[in-house]
Amino acid sequence: MDTSRFRVRPGEKVDLRRYDPADTGPFKSKQKVGGKLERGIERLAALQEQLYAQDRWSVLIIFQGIDAAGKDSAIKHVMSGLNPQGTEVFAFKRPSDEELDHDYLWRAVKALPERGRIGIFNRSYYEEVLVVRVHPEILGGQKLPPSLVTRHVWRDRCEDINAFERYLARNGTLIRKFFLHVSKEEQRRRLLERLDQPSKNWKFQAGDLAERDRWNEYMRAYEEALSRTSTRYAPWFVVPADHKWFTRLTIADLVVEALESLDLAFPKPSKATLEALAEARKRLGAEP
Repeated sequence: MDTSRFRVRPGEKVDLRRYDPADTGPFKSKQKVGGKLERGIERLAALQEQLYAQDRWSVLIIFQGIDAAGKDSAIKHVMSGLNPQGTEVFAFKRPSDEELDHDYLWRAVKALPERGRIGIFNRSYYEEVLVVRVHPEILGGQKLPPSLVTRHVWRDRCEDINAFERYLARNGTLIRKFFLHVSKEEQRRRLLERLDQPSKNWKFQAGDLAERDRWNEYMRAYEEALSRTSTRYAPWFVVPADHKWFTRLTIADLVVEALESLDLAFPKPSKATLEALAEARKRLGAEP
């Protein structure tokens, strides 16, 4: 499947109206996909094993999207085949008092994946140019010196994020960022589902409808963030999210494609290691 059309090119001015949230690519239905997702997950697991064994690269995958866009579902299904030993998922909630006493990237830095591991951010530091932008009162509680809160604060934060991600990329972190693009009507359907199904009631929060009322503000904030922070070393992908099966398939393809771009391989044993292995094999073979 050609996934290049979902990628936001550096310098591109994003207009989300040009992206179809109901897009399913070449597939007419979920039934037409066959076992493609399962094969993608198997390939992803094989690549993760090489990543872990090689211990040179780290991988950071960021999921962003409005409420009910399907972030949890995508992480659960696409990453289901990964070895937990080499994978960590972080869901960033409201900052704690300790976190507010530091810069906004501080808590993200603490959660970055080690070499050989995959780190998944369910929401991320991008909330600082999304939710905080839509709710400027949050910015007022971040204890910044007043002289630093200028009309350029959002542009400045995007520049800082680009510099941060460039630093990570230069130090061996592969970064991929996915914006799950769901339509307002599909979000409505999913929120109603949370209200109608008792097993999903826990997912609904009182503030969900208040945030939905700010839909247009969020879309503008996302458009600017995507436009300013999609780079060669940390690209954004606008992933259609009205059909969860296609969302999962697209993400699996994109992550596999990203890992395949690395020079992953199992480490070659040294001569001394080969001799030790031969000796171990000899000793085990000699046991009664």
